[in-house]
Amino acid sequence: MQPDPRDVITSARRLVVKVGSSSLTDGAGGVLDVARLDALVDALAARRTAGTHVVLVSSGAIASGLSPLGLDRRPRDLATQQAAASVGQGALVAAYTTAFGRHGLTVGQVLLTSDDLVRRQHYANARRAVGRLLRLGVVPVVNENDAVATDEIRFGDNDRLAALVAHLVHADALVLLTDVDALYDGPPSEPGSSRVAHVASPADLAHVRIGGVGSRVGTGGMVTKVEAARIATGAGIPTLLASAPDVGRVLAGEDVGTLFSAVGARPASRMLWLAHATDPAGRLVVDAGAARALTQRGASLLPAGIVAVEGVFAEGAPVEIVSVDGTTVGRGLVAYGSDELPRLLGRSTGWIGDVFGPRYAREVVHRDHLALL
Repeated sequence: MQPDPRDVITSARRLVVKVGSSSLTDGAGGVLDVARLDALVDALAARRTAGTHVVLVSSGAIASGLSPLGLDRRPRDLATQQAAASVGQGALVAAYTTAFGRHGLTVGQVLLTSDDLVRRQHYANARRAVGRLLRLGVVPVVNENDAVATDEIRFGDNDRLAALVAHLVHADALVLLTDVDALYDGPPSEPGSSRVAHVASPADLAHVRIGGVGSRVGTGGMVTKVEAARIATGAGIPTLLASAPDVGRVLAGEDVGTLFSAVGARPASRMLWLAHATDPAGRLVVDAGAARALTQRGASLLPAGIVAVEGVFAEGAPVEIVSVDGTTVGRGLVAYGSDELPRLLGRSTGWIGDVFGPRYAREVVHRDHLALL
């Protein structure tokens, strides 16, 4: 008898669960729906009490701040989003504190930006903090730090954040809760569309039309959820997408939602963050020889292999590395700012050291700071 693939959810000893804004707020999207939040917490608390480590990645801070600020929809400008998040985050955590407290459980707030987590020491700090919370029996409630995040250092949506947090904490499974009950092979409202119950490999998505943007209070959509599943499953973490009201059935292993099976091994933790946690500040265009050296020999990127520099960035910034035909090779942390690099292109490190001094005789992107894509 073949094992049920959904056993990965019921047997998980460490579980990351993400819930979206639209699943936590009322129909207008500006007020927390306490009944919805309590139902979610009841299911998660039962699983936590049974011995599973649970990490909750929760959207809803900006949405929760709309009504107190007299706003009827999610603001578009960053400053007002930050203000709404500042007001709403307190209300959101207070609601979770009360709800989990009914079960004798304590919550701990963890606010992250992508800039925090591509830097080696900050990444280690985040992993240590969440790990200690779990060992102390606390339920970490993670959200993007919207009150201070800028356009340049945002995750963009909490689906991607959840996938990365699942890897950060070495989760056994990831659950993405939303306002639709599963992935469908076409728009759910379209006659003839049917639920995709199981995605065993990326090939199973070839016939699926994935579209849709987020709700009026959120930023995600089905595209971001499938992308989050791709990130997680590629890192060895099975992922289940389902509706928030079905969370109890999900955790019980019932046949609801869409299960994405793991398809890859867990990479080095920081490399996954570098590949997916932030948007590149610029691009380095490399010749064919450099592209082969990076992808086939695991080499570092040297100035001699770079033919063009695009964008404005500082030393230590994440940059995208592309071949001359536009194919993405990888992403790495650059050792030079964009103001320094142009005069070094095509030169050997020996020549650069002789002309500009020993400090310049170094790799542009060291292989230890490079994630191939």
